[in-house]
Formats: sequence, structure tokens, C-alpha cells
Amino acid sequence: MQFTVQQIAEALGAECQGDTGLTIIRAAEPGEAGPTDLAMAMAPKYAEALSNGDARAAVLWEGADWQALGLSAAVFVPRPRMAMAGITAMLDRGQGIEPGIHPSAVVDPTAQIAANVSIGPLTVVGARAQIGAGAVIGAHCVIGLDVILGESAVLREMVSIGARARIGDRFIAQPGARIGGDGFSFVTPEVSGVENVRKTMGDQGDAKAQTWLRIHSLGAVEIGDDVEVGANCTIDNGTIRNTCIGNGTKLDNLVHVGHNTRVGQDCLLCGQTGVSGSVEIGNNVVLGGQTGVVDNIFIGNGVISGGGTKILSNVPAGRVIIGYPGIKMESHTDIYKAQRRLPRMARDVEALKKAVFKQPPSD
Repeated sequence: MQFTVQQIAEALGAECQGDTGLTIIRAAEPGEAGPTDLAMAMAPKYAEALSNGDARAAVLWEGADWQALGLSAAVFVPRPRMAMAGITAMLDRGQGIEPGIHPSAVVDPTAQIAANVSIGPLTVVGARAQIGAGAVIGAHCVIGLDVILGESAVLREMVSIGARARIGDRFIAQPGARIGGDGFSFVTPEVSGVENVRKTMGDQGDAKAQTWLRIHSLGAVEIGDDVEVGANCTIDNGTIRNTCIGNGTKLDNLVHVGHNTRVGQDCLLCGQTGVSGSVEIGNNVVLGGQTGVVDNIFIGNGVISGGGTKILSNVPAGRVIIGYPGIKMESHTDIYKAQRRLPRMARDVEALKKAVFKQPPSD
């Protein structure tokens, strides 16, 4: 896979100068780039590193003097991270899954496989599953019965999709993602200690020890278009209604979405975030790494939670929160500042006590 500097610039909608016919095979760090590499030097701080490599072409910041940097050609970008999205998409060499269906794959005769689908070794496709055109399915994947998988989906190795899941176009699942496992839903014959604690916020009452009885998951999982799910993510089936993930939402590695939860459009759920069951999450929500969300609450549109936040109650739209329990970031910052002052305040109080108690008796 190779492109000219001109082709890359046109794909980015960016300006280029110099010998724009140079062939580019891969992207590289400025100090490690060779003659057929595109050096990613998109800020002045990378200029010095260019001299340590043999790059002839680079992606540079606007206004950079590419000739003084010893280059033969350059692409100029106003927004480096955005340019990275385009460049990496062009130069991605994929995972090497061969076109067609591998002989060791097991595909049910009732499954519908569209044109230009690649299915890797030892993958299983269940009865009446529908695989959209251009899908690429890696080795050791399992696609359950009645699953609908949209066009241009990419499943890395060992992804499993449970029965009746409905997934849109351009879906990406990283290795080990598990979609459509049963929800973590159990009940006791009589009121349990956990239920009493939720009511009293501290007292188990007279609840006795009991056996947990399983509540089966009759729902499935619905996922929109342009969704990406990271490695070892888990998305549970709904109990009665489906668990839903909206268009454009991205889940980082090791994210868990519980049964019945509905996640809106264009959300980011960062690594190790855990969302309990029956949560309603709005659009454009960002949950920082290791955010925990209690069940049966809502999180409004545009909410941002800092890393490690524990969300224990409803969050209105647009709020930025952090902490345990999660509160407004401004309030948390004030509390943190006050906590840091506590040792000094304690010393001041002790000094005042000594001064007061040493006063001579008044007349």
C-alpha cells in the first residue's frame, strides 16, 4: 500500500509543497523516518528530531520552513490530530485476513453472506445470521443465530456476538470483545439484605441469607452505525428490552455495559468504565477511565466525568463531574483545596487553644 505526497494531501484537504510525487509507504516518528516514510512532525518541537532520521517528506505545522528542515516535500496541516485520523486510515495495512471464507470456518447453510466478505479460520457463523457486504471477520470469532451484522464491519480475532444482536454498518470490534452475554440479574425469594441497604443506606434489617435465583435475558443488543468496541469489552443482553449503543459511540478496552442500558450517540466510554444495568446515557457523553455508574439513573447529554469518578445519582445535561461520589468539578476542586489546608488549620487551632488556656485569670 503506497501513496504519493500529493495523494495524501488531497485526501486530507491540505496544502503540500515540494516534490509531491514522492512515494510514501508508511508513517514514522521524525527521528526514525526513512526515505519512503512520512515523518509525523506536526509541531515545532519535532523539528530537531527530523535531523536524526532520513525523511524526505513530512507532515508539518502551518508556516513551517520545510526546505530549511532538509526535506524534499511537505504537507501542512492546521489540526494535527485530525490529520492523524486521515493518514493512519490511508496507511493501515490491516490484519492480513484473506478474502473469502476460510475452509476451517463453520458457516450455517441458512446464514446470508453478502459480497466481498472475508471470514477467518475456525470462525463460526450461526443459523440465519446476516453478514453485510465487505465485512472482515477474524479467526476464532462466533456470530450467533439471527445476528445482523452491517456492511464493512471489522471483527478482530476471538470476538463473539450473541444471538439476535443487531449491529449497524462500519462496526469495529477489537480482540476478545463479547457482545450479547446474559445480564447480571438475580433475585432472592424474599427481600434481601442488599435491598434493605438500598432503602436505609446502611442497615440490612432482619433479612436472612438466601439463594440467588437467575433472571434470564430475553432481550438482545442493538448497536448503531460507526460504533467501535475495544478489546475485552462486554455488552450484556437486555432482560426484556434490548441493550442499545447509539451511532458513533466508542468504547475503550475493558468497558462493561450492563443489561437494559441505553447509550446515546457519539459517546466515549474510556478504559475500565463500568456501567450498571438500566442506565440512560445521553448523546456526546464522555466517561473518563474507571468511571463507575450505579444502576437505574440517567446521565444527560454532553456530560463529562473525570477518571475514577463514581456516579451514584442522576447527572443533568452538560455537567462536568469528578470524585466519589461524583460532584461538580468546581465543587470537588474546592473540597480538595480545603482538605489540603486541614493540617495547617489543625496546627492553627492547637496554637489558639494553647494561647487561650494560658491567659491569666481576669479580675
